[in-house]
Amino acid sequence: MSSTAVLRVLNIGQNYRVIGGADVYFLALEKLLRRFGHEVIPFAATNPENFPSEWSSFFPVGADFDHPGPRDLFQYVYSFPARAAMARLLASKEIDLAHLHIYYGKLTGSILGTLRAKGIPMVQTLHEYKIVCPTYQLLAHGEICQACGGKAFWLAVRKRCNRGSLARSFLSAVESYASRCCGNVSGIDHFIAVSDFVRNKMIELGLPAEKVTTVHNFVDANGTQPNRRPGEYFLYFGRIERVKGIFTLIDTFRPLRDQRLFIVGGGSAQPEVERIIKREGLNHIRTIGFKVGIELENLIRRSICTITPSQWYETFGLTLLETFALGRPVVVSSIGGMTEIVSDGVDGFLSPPGDADALREKILWMAAHRQEAAEMGMMGRRKVEERFNPDMHYQKIISVYRKVMGR
Repeated sequence: MSSTAVLRVLNIGQNYRVIGGADVYFLALEKLLRRFGHEVIPFAATNPENFPSEWSSFFPVGADFDHPGPRDLFQYVYSFPARAAMARLLASKEIDLAHLHIYYGKLTGSILGTLRAKGIPMVQTLHEYKIVCPTYQLLAHGEICQACGGKAFWLAVRKRCNRGSLARSFLSAVESYASRCCGNVSGIDHFIAVSDFVRNKMIELGLPAEKVTTVHNFVDANGTQPNRRPGEYFLYFGRIERVKGIFTLIDTFRPLRDQRLFIVGGGSAQPEVERIIKREGLNHIRTIGFKVGIELENLIRRSICTITPSQWYETFGLTLLETFALGRPVVVSSIGGMTEIVSDGVDGFLSPPGDADALREKILWMAAHRQEAAEMGMMGRRKVEERFNPDMHYQKIISVYRKVMGR
């Protein structure tokens, strides 16, 4: 394959809309590959909120996670509709390479055999730890856990890792074994880790080192105007979950009545967060719902900094690049792949996960040094332009494609 060859890439993920960071990347990769002349065919589960696509007639119906019945439980493990839809697509379109993202859950490992039967090379971007952990996050009951060791998934049942539920944990373990049998490791030609931390962790838990390459995520800052002026408030945006450190964040800001905090997003912990805010009269803290696009950009642009106080092994932290692109600094937990993005004291601060006092110290510094904080944000902007730009990302991705297709 020459560097100028036009490829037909099947881009596979369960969502064709933005729910989380993996979806942002999934769609950004599609746009990037098309910019360089490649043909990109998306494959995702149906949903009325999906973005329009000429390929949506091939999208299968995924399991209903909101009101699951017996059929949905089976379809979560192995989806016959997804397998049939994939076969129908491959019968009508020649594909050079399949790039998988988060395909389990709504598409499942059922699609892998169909791709293999056609001899299509497969790469997968590892946005989380699913192939070595039934509950995706290397967590059990809010604590870091690697008990399964990447293969003893039955331990997730014994430990009730999925929300403390025996039934949910059993289903997660069964799905992990089924996915392994479908070839979620052996059948993938190469894995792309979004950080060195993820790569090292996956190798530690059983993936062959020669099958994993690190390619950091990217953000396109072209045309995005950064804010060079001091900010007005503090901002958290992302999923509102305990593992994201949301309650540590509340503890941090509880006594800071003269500092405003906006919480953007949604999640299972949102009702409890809102109850705490109301019960304790924390009027300086506000939840303002899920925001995207220009509305979110403007919220970031006017902030003093954004805060990511996660307490799990964050794989990368795309929100950090999005913040840097708008000229704002960050305060993040010193855990997982985020430490590869933030230079402590240069474009943001690192803080021990779960330590509200240490986090509060960083927040107070930002509040008292708003001009310096703005200058730190511009250092982050420069980092995005130099190290996490689309052109560099494209060259690294194409290098992986070439490696796989040269076999």
